[in-house]
Amino acid sequence: MYGSIEYILAGVLVGFCVGVTGVGGGSLMTPILIGLFKIEPHIAIGTDLLYAAISKFCGSFVHAKKLNIVWPIVIWLAIGSIPASLATTWVLDNYLSQSTHYKAILTMVLGFMLTITGISIVFRTQVEKFFKKFSKEVTEQEVELTREKLKQKRLYIALMGIVLGIFVTLSSVGAGAFGIMALIIMFPNLPMIRIIGSDVVHAVLLTLVAGMGHMNSGNVDFNLLMWLLVGSIPAIIVGTLVSSHLPEKIIRKVLGITLFAIGVNFMLNPVKAKPMTAPEAVIESSTQAQS
Repeated sequence: MYGSIEYILAGVLVGFCVGVTGVGGGSLMTPILIGLFKIEPHIAIGTDLLYAAISKFCGSFVHAKKLNIVWPIVIWLAIGSIPASLATTWVLDNYLSQSTHYKAILTMVLGFMLTITGISIVFRTQVEKFFKKFSKEVTEQEVELTREKLKQKRLYIALMGIVLGIFVTLSSVGAGAFGIMALIIMFPNLPMIRIIGSDVVHAVLLTLVAGMGHMNSGNVDFNLLMWLLVGSIPAIIVGTLVSSHLPEKIIRKVLGITLFAIGVNFMLNPVKAKPMTAPEAVIESSTQAQS
């Protein structure tokens, strides 16, 4: 059995990596909870969603103070993602939670999102360079005109929000790295700091709503959540302070390749429901007979 010390150390590891590389905690924490601590996928995902919302909140506050947020992007992402997250939670509760394939589905979706996240982390620099070829240098005044340009793309932003809402609710992964890459593709002229700031704020909203949905379903372990935060919040601060002295690009690539490998493994070997014991089988059959 694992206890508070192990959970705190996991929080320290993930928090430090987030501080150094900026890689979202969800893509790191959920695989650790499932693969190392053997926590049930739905509990790991639900707990990690609230963990991500709390740990990202301070970052979103800093971005808001520095005016790094393009609010129309955040709003239109949320218009798509929040209803999609609520609908996904409803489907999970009413249709999938009682299925014997429930854990396998969650694990396979998690694996898919981890592979996408891993690829986006490894090739993020190349993608940025590719789309910068089609962009032009913009002045601060032109950046302020982004609000007008967003009106032409708000439908696409909302559709991207729907995709994020579904997959983040199912896996707790994708609000960070995947969301940033999508925004880079859609807005190559927008300064990176504003893309990151907008994505972080939206991630806080989405993970909070998705986490509350999982909490309502009983999928959050608050004791685990507390110890993870105890370890990760100081580690995020330390990682951020020392990030300039570490080989961030190398660490990012190692993390990306690791997440890709873990994602492939989850897709090929999803967590399956444990076979029922004899007493459980009797109770299940009697319940079905009564209904």
